[in-house]
Amino acid sequence: MADRVLPARMLSEIRDIVSTSWLYPFKGVWYFLTHREFWPLFQRRLIPLTILSIVVLGFLFTFTYLPQVAFLAIFQGHTAFFNGTILVLGEAQVIIALIYEAFLIDETCVDVFDATLISRGYTDLVSPSRILFQDAPNPVKQLGKPTSPAIYSPFSFRQIVECIIFLPLTFIPILGVPFYLVLTGARGGPLHHYRYFKLRGLSKKEKKDEVRRRGWSYTWFGTVALCLQLVPVLSMFFLLTTPIGSALWAVNLEEQKKRVREAPAEVQREAHDQDIGQEPEVGDEEVPPPYTDDPI
Repeated sequence: MADRVLPARMLSEIRDIVSTSWLYPFKGVWYFLTHREFWPLFQRRLIPLTILSIVVLGFLFTFTYLPQVAFLAIFQGHTAFFNGTILVLGEAQVIIALIYEAFLIDETCVDVFDATLISRGYTDLVSPSRILFQDAPNPVKQLGKPTSPAIYSPFSFRQIVECIIFLPLTFIPILGVPFYLVLTGARGGPLHHYRYFKLRGLSKKEKKDEVRRRGWSYTWFGTVALCLQLVPVLSMFFLLTTPIGSALWAVNLEEQKKRVREAPAEVQREAHDQDIGQEPEVGDEEVPPPYTDDPI
């Protein structure tokens, strides 16, 4: 069911939440560092994948960096060194995305996302989709096996192709790199809430409506998440903390909907009328009588 329209008095607060969507990848890092129960989830994958990502980066910077900088220097001059760095990191990100699938990191991201929802009191959102051990001492240990297909972010061949196709944008001086990051982030942003949409049982049309309604918010979230994944050595760490950030954002969205449900119906109707540009409805006692042509 589509979300209800927000009461007018809440619109300012909600806009603040949405406009800061780019902060949630950073909030995910902080949440992980301050909640030790999440650390075991990372130990299973983080160390070997970090070593592997270092090998990938080392290979690319050793054999492809200088040739690409030399080519970029023809068009960009001194900025070629910076843009060449972004270009190589983008290529590494594509390779790491393939490694991401090969090593089943998505399963860990699902666990991280679900555990974050549970830790913030949204067990009811997770419980229909997986077995939970309610007596466990912390949200991570509560996680049992999923009872339905559990995917955090589906593998998108289209996204991989677009990452490659958009790489030539980095040839454009100054603006090329920001364009590349924003375009790629816009595609990847909504994928970080794929699990959230599934837990809510949204239809394809409802998902499209939500993505369209929060288009810029998903763009900023996806752009920041991509930038963090381009950080050498730490890319795999941020790959696993970003689901925490996306879950924290989902929690705020759920709390937003809860406030809407608790608002008086009259306030919701008034906000709806204001939102669509109509005059608020008036009560029956205020409706003027019908016109009559009284000859007297």
